[in-house]
Parts: sequence; structure tokens; C-alpha cells
Amino acid sequence: MDAQTPPYKNPKLDVAARVLDLLQRMTTSENIAQLRSDSNPEVYEQPLKTTGFGFYPVYPLRGLKPEALAQRMNELQRMAQSSRLGIPIMPYEEALHGLIDNGHTSFPQAIGLAATWDPDFVHQVAKAIAEETRAQGIRQVLSPVINVCRDARWGRVEETYGEDTLLTSKMGVAFVSAFEKAGIVTTPKHYIANVGDGGRDSYSVHISERQLFEIYMPPFLACIRDGGSRSIMCSYNALNGIPTASDPWLLTDVLRKQLGFTGYVVSDWGAAGNVYGRFHQADTEEKGAALLLNAGMDAEHPGVYMFGKPLEDAVKNGLVSMKTLDESVARILRVKFEIGLFDDAFVDPAVAATTANSQPHRELALEAARRAMVLLKNENDVLPLAKKGRIAVFGDLANGTVPLGGYSGNPGSQISILEGLERHAPNVEFDFLPGCSVNPNSPLPTIPAEAFGSGLKAEFWANQNFEGAPALTRTDRNIDFDWIDDAPAAEVPKDHFSAVWTGTLTAPETGEYDISVTSDDGVRVYVDDKLLAENWSDHAASTVTGKVTMKAGVPVPIRVEYYEGGGQASIKLGWQIATDEFTFQFNILEAAKAADASVVFVGIREGEGQDRAFLDLPGNQERVIAAAADAGKPVIVVLVAGAPVTMEKWIDRVPAILDAWYPGQEGPAAIAETLFGDNNPGGKLPITFPKTVGQCPLYYNYEPSGRGYGYVDSTGDPLFPFGHGLSYTTFRYSELKVGGSEVSVTLENMGDRPGAEVAQLYVHQQISPVVRPLKELHAFQRVFLQPGERKEVKFAIGEHLYPLGPDLRRTSTPATFDVMVGSSSNDIRERGVLTIPKA
Repeated sequence: MDAQTPPYKNPKLDVAARVLDLLQRMTTSENIAQLRSDSNPEVYEQPLKTTGFGFYPVYPLRGLKPEALAQRMNELQRMAQSSRLGIPIMPYEEALHGLIDNGHTSFPQAIGLAATWDPDFVHQVAKAIAEETRAQGIRQVLSPVINVCRDARWGRVEETYGEDTLLTSKMGVAFVSAFEKAGIVTTPKHYIANVGDGGRDSYSVHISERQLFEIYMPPFLACIRDGGSRSIMCSYNALNGIPTASDPWLLTDVLRKQLGFTGYVVSDWGAAGNVYGRFHQADTEEKGAALLLNAGMDAEHPGVYMFGKPLEDAVKNGLVSMKTLDESVARILRVKFEIGLFDDAFVDPAVAATTANSQPHRELALEAARRAMVLLKNENDVLPLAKKGRIAVFGDLANGTVPLGGYSGNPGSQISILEGLERHAPNVEFDFLPGCSVNPNSPLPTIPAEAFGSGLKAEFWANQNFEGAPALTRTDRNIDFDWIDDAPAAEVPKDHFSAVWTGTLTAPETGEYDISVTSDDGVRVYVDDKLLAENWSDHAASTVTGKVTMKAGVPVPIRVEYYEGGGQASIKLGWQIATDEFTFQFNILEAAKAADASVVFVGIREGEGQDRAFLDLPGNQERVIAAAADAGKPVIVVLVAGAPVTMEKWIDRVPAILDAWYPGQEGPAAIAETLFGDNNPGGKLPITFPKTVGQCPLYYNYEPSGRGYGYVDSTGDPLFPFGHGLSYTTFRYSELKVGGSEVSVTLENMGDRPGAEVAQLYVHQQISPVVRPLKELHAFQRVFLQPGERKEVKFAIGEHLYPLGPDLRRTSTPATFDVMVGSSSNDIRERGVLTIPKA
């Protein structure tokens, strides 16, 4: 290299030397800039070209096609190269079950991937997601979610790998190792234990250190030690009275000193500001910023707030030492060097375009959806269905875009579940009836253009308060817009705008109509000069409805007001002629009577900020199941959701239940294959299904009770236990062998179909100085067997066999364990005893 080239730009030097050289050249302003993250050009562009800038959240660009997104990432890196020291920026994005940006492959949601019980396969899925991510120039993902979820009421169950520490650890390592090997920083989250009382997200949590280190901490340790994760995201909540974002014990003593983490910590979105604004841990923003950095928080996401002027003042006034500031900056720089950002920051947009949602990745998504299917119930072998005859299909979920779950992007063209059924079984006559809804306020079919006559007058303002003259006036044929992060037009900003549509609405037939409006953010709908529906607030896409009676062919005035307050933008106006409940139930019954079988597709309302007080199916779904069952024909329920539901009112009336989770973009094909027997379901539950919401939190690895396990009005047993999942074939367990470092069992496929079984090894320490759960998952294997095939399944005895002792250190004394091998936590087929002389 040129003699004038500074050492930190020499790729032949080791990373530590490069970090030290660069750090010595940086000013305080350049240091602080590395701790910042923002997507507002007014905030990041000038610093990026001068002092450098730490991070760029990609979410405003999610509407771009892959090639354009890659080009934009290259532009950011070119800006960074023009700064005084040429420090590259770290673009980051969400990739929970596929890169969230437009046009990328969407795999089954995380809980569905966990249901495969196949870490090696999940690693292949993660490699595909990492390939698409790396091709875009995105070098950090805010994934995976490795919170152990023990309460089905939590709205973010779908994002997790379930209730078990070992399963979550294995899945977490499978995911992060694929990304880290590809040079992409992973960010396991949320550190730590962010589900409070009642299953409520980010409520303050009070748990013992034993629970913390036995249940919630091991997945983070595994992702750091075995997966190589270079970043960790703190959670929103306080833990035992201290916000996790500003807890030096959590972030420094435990994370760095005990777990050996050498990467950087980022805040959950806005969690840094909570220290000052919500938890009131400091009386000034400056002191709050000092608390964060001194505790071990390295970067604020997503905007410059606490790490803006408050941090500058904290450093200036001595509340944060230069040594502490340098340590945080060094951690970020070290990772940027390690993943090659300084030496190879650019990508080929053409490669990004061909990699995104490629044919091999679509095929992998289909296989993932197949493996995730969990057959919960199948009385009298009702499933699989015959590919002939007539089948009634209920559930609005079946006739639209298949739900993908939280943190999902738009993968592009998809078929509906109904289309998947029709394609897979062309000789079956399918009768679909709409009106079985997850949400009584579900989006209705879009009002067609002809209902608005010559169109609607559309006025757009460059502010969200309708102030001044409109920036744009045009004619829109109807109201069906999903701008995502784009602006409606060049004259209108992508954030903080407002709009009004006016015109007339004409009904094709006389009757009472349901009108729905789905929007992100505020909306008001007036029909015939009366307020029909309103949701005037900032919110994610949600739907409100109203009813209005109209006469055929008679136009009535309509006015729709809308504002966008920041983030994504969308608005859609729908309608359908209302059907009274009696007629609706009668139509369901008649369709079910005329069919050989009925399939009801059901779901729930869930997601971030959407915790559930009740676990019943919402809307009118349970009434539809009951009406179909009244016909006396077989009813199959397919659950398209990311969390457990209770089934007290209808489970005894249906012979078969299939849990499809959020199956990803190829889910419709996988559901059809499974219902008709071309895919033999082999998934297992990664989370317990309770019988009643009053049992929550409910999980399999509970400790012995001093008295009993049930209730005066209900059992303590689950509806479906952890690890449960049926097959279209049967498996026999035999020949259990227990050795000093290994347990084995022979598994045999006794049926006439090939299939996969997940053999599960549970243990219980017979005598222990601390109380142990009645059973704990110690190992598992997913095994595929042809009809009549036998295989010896071997389980290695790992270090986690021993619990933490009274001093919270892992014991190493001689011990005897009950060994249980079976098909679920409640379906134990073989038992033995394992004695370990010393760990």
C-alpha cells in the first residue's frame, strides 16, 4: 500500500490494530456520530459526508425494488467514503423470516420455523435470507427474537421460537450463524425477558436471578458463543426495577463479563428515550444519555434523540468519560472492520435483483411451509381429504393474500389459499362463502370505480392538517392505495401529508351496506353527509366499519378525509351488502350439507402491541364452525396464526385441526398438499396450547407443586402439549439404551406413508439441591422414515444436563436422571435412568 495510506485502511493488519489507529485519529464529534442512527436525510446526510455516521435504518426504502435498493445502499457508502476518515455506514433492516424489503422471499414466521424442530433446515433458510440481505448491501439485521415465550397472551408469540430454552437456543444459533458467516451482523433481541404480568408486552418484569439465568439468558449466551452474534438489542421494559437500556449489571457485568459478548448493544426503537421520558430515571436528557452510555448502551435506534445534543452535553460536562466513549465507538468500529465494510462496502445491483425471491429460495420457502405444518387432531383419519367430490370452504383468510405475520414485507405475486386448493385438486368442486372474519372490522372488497361515477376529486396537502392550498388536485377512480413508504405523488411528501376525496357513491342494488376503511394513519368517512366511520389517530394499518342503507342507482355524497403522520401510508375503501346473522348461518349450514366436508380457515388478531386478554377465536369464526358442524359432515379447521387459541366451544365438534402458522408466501400450496395428503405433516408444537385463558401462563417444564396442579373449575392439563404433532403414519419407539454420554432409541415407521417424526429426549434429576421441573427438554431430532424403515436415533448428553446450583453456578457432582423419550412432552414412549458419575 501507499506509504501515505493510514494503517486503519490496510486490510492486511489485524482488526485490533486498525481500530486503535482509527480511534486515535477521531475527534469527539466523529466518535459520537458513530453511535447515531437516523433515516432522515436532514439528520444524517451532512454528518455522513463530514464526520461520518454510525447506522442507517433502511425502513423508509422498503417500497424500492431490489435493484434500486442496492443502488441506494451504494450511494450511502459513497457519501461515507467522502467523509474525512471514510468510515462506512451500517445499513440495517428487519429479517425475522425473510428480508422485509419489497420483492424478497417470505418464509414461514419464526414460530412456524420453530415448529419444524429442525435447526439444520432453519440454518438453510437463514442462509437464503442472508444471501438476499447481503446482495442488497444491508449489513445488519434486527433479528432474531429469542425471548422465551411462556405466556400465550403475548402479542409477539409469533416472532419467537416458543416456550423452551433449548429449542429457542438451537433455532437462534441456526439463524444467526448463517448471517454472521455471510458478513451480516445479527441482533438477537430483546435483552431481556420483556413479557410482563398478564402477557403484556414490555411491562415491567420481576423475576428471580435463577429464572433469568436458567430460562431467559441461555439463548443469548448460545447466540453469542455458538452463533457469533455481534450485536444485541435491549428491551423496552424495566427488569426488577431498572430499565434494561440503562442497567450496568445487565449490559456490562452479565452481558460482557459473564457471557463474553464483545460486540455492541443497540436500543430497541425508542427505548433509549424511555429512561428519561417514561421511567423518569433521570431529571434531564443529558443525565439520561449518560446513564445509557455508562451502563453499556452503544447505539441509539432509530433516531438521534438521547445520543444527540444530550450525549454531546454529557461528554462535554464530564458525565461520560472519554474512555467510556472510546470503548463504545471501538466496539462499533471493530464490527465494521470484521465484516469487511471498510474494504468491500459496495454491491452489484444486478445481483440483488436476481437473488431476491429467486426460484431456489421460493422452493425452499415451500419446503419450509411443508415442514412447519402441525396436525393437532385427526379423529377417524378424516385427513387427508380425497381429491374428488365437493368441499365447502369458509374463512375470509382463504380468499385473499395469505397472512405472512409480523415483520413481513411484500414478496410479490402470491396466490390465495383457495387458489392453492383449486390448483392442487382440480377435480374437487370448492364452494367458498365469504363473511367468516378474524375481525368484525375486517377489510371488505374494494369499492369498484364504477360506483364512483366519473371518479373522485382528490386533494392532497403537503402537511397533515389540511392547511393552505392543496399541493395537488387530481381525479382518482377509487380509493385503494398502499404507498408504503413512498409519497402519493412528486408534489406531496412521503410523511406528514393529508388528503380529501369527494364525490358520489352509487349502490348496484337496494339494501344495507357495510362500508370499511382500512388506513395507516387517521381517517374519517362521511356518506350522505353523515359520519360513518372514524379512526383519527396515528396507527398501523387497521380497519373501521359502518353501515348505511342505499337505494339502487341513487348516488349519495361521499367524503373521505385522511392524514399520514409518519412511517407507512395506506388507505382502502371497501363495501359489501350486509347479510343478517340468521341468513348467514343458514347459508353456512346449507353449503356444509351440500358438501362432502367443510374446511374452515381461522385466525387471530396479534402482533407487536396487540396482546390478547382472551384466546378464543375472534369475530364470528366460532359461530361459523358451529354452523358447519350442524350439517353433520366432517369439519376441518385450519389455524392460520402465530399463537395458541382456546377451543372449548368447538373442539369436540370437529374431527380434524391443522395448524399452518403464518406459512410464508408459498403457504397456500403447502396447506393444499397437506390437506390432500401429498405432504405428511411432521411439525411439532413449540408452545403449549392451554384449554382456558385462566391457565396462562402455561408451559410444560413446570416445577413440582406443594399441593396440586388444577383448578376448582378446570384442569391444569393443556389442550395440546409442548412437542405435540400428529402424522398420517404411525411411529414406534423401542430399544432404549442409556449410556454414560449417550441415549439412543430405535424409531420405526409402522404405516404405509413416508413421514417425519421428532424424537424428543426429556430428563429430570432425581435428587437435586434445588427444585427441578418435572421434565426438561434435553435433546431432539427430526427423523424422516420410509414405510417400514427403522433407525437408531442417538442423543448426546450435553453440558446443560446439570442445573445451576444454589449459588447459580453449574454443578458437577454425581447425579441420577430420569430419562424420557417420546413424541411430545406428554407422550412419553420409553423411560430409563441415567447416572453420571461426574460432569
